[in-house]
Amino acid sequence: MSSIPRFDLREFTGGGDAARREFASGLVAGLKRYGFIVVSGHGVPQALMEDAYRASAAFFALPEAEKRRHAGALRGYTPFGIEHARQSDKPDLKEFWQIGHEPAPGLTVEHPNTWPEHPAEFRATFTALFDALFDAGGSLLSAIALDFGLEEEFFDARIAGGQSLLRLLHYPPVPEGTDPGCVRAAAHEDINLITLLIAANGAGLELLDRDGRWLPVEAGREDIIVDTGDMMARITGGVLPATTHRVVNPAGPNVSRYSMPFFVQPRSEVLLEPLPGCRSDAEPITAGEYLNQRLKEIGLPAA
Repeated sequence: MSSIPRFDLREFTGGGDAARREFASGLVAGLKRYGFIVVSGHGVPQALMEDAYRASAAFFALPEAEKRRHAGALRGYTPFGIEHARQSDKPDLKEFWQIGHEPAPGLTVEHPNTWPEHPAEFRATFTALFDALFDAGGSLLSAIALDFGLEEEFFDARIAGGQSLLRLLHYPPVPEGTDPGCVRAAAHEDINLITLLIAANGAGLELLDRDGRWLPVEAGREDIIVDTGDMMARITGGVLPATTHRVVNPAGPNVSRYSMPFFVQPRSEVLLEPLPGCRSDAEPITAGEYLNQRLKEIGLPAA
């Protein structure tokens, strides 16, 4: 592989046994090599993604005081300059809103969401986007389970109603006089199992490949970028490592950048222990305990 590999998720969700196994094998090989892959055929409607970007931009254009009415918890609004990479004491140049599972028949959620009054379509748009990305994430985890010799449903109960989060990110134009050591998102690894990222509105995402090179991550507007996080690295004994990545400041026009990562995470009581066949020296810890340790390290409130 000479570039980040691309896959069509329909080969797994709608293919025969051979195609599904080939997809699963390629997916895991790509994540081992790069930590990032690009997926099409994921089932998230293009119109929904476009609606989501419009609603996100409309929300972040609201007055600061209006946005801060919903600040103070993991779900809701996090103001500009709060989060930082755990290896850095300099704040990232971003603001964001986070959404978790909504209650549903037969589904108990761990934490309630908070919703803004404006824009009017915000809740309906992002509830639909959350559900679509969660379904795609479940299919990808099923493929990983298949390639690891597990039951395809291995992750299903572990993530149902859990701590998965959809983050709406806004990187505003870099303010004049900003500390030159501050960037939009300093080098970091994700905390969760896998991340699904709708192709961003604006360039800047880079990954650190296994050879120590920073590579730009690019995808079409219809694609989803997928990467593995620290929880996945922990339960696979590093077979699927978490990949370091960053968002650099704009080299061209100093304009806003919008992005929407979806973090697939287990229920808080799920034990992060090695998968069958994997070995790890890390002490077992629940997903909730691990998540809260990491949130504290990056300046965010507990889940």
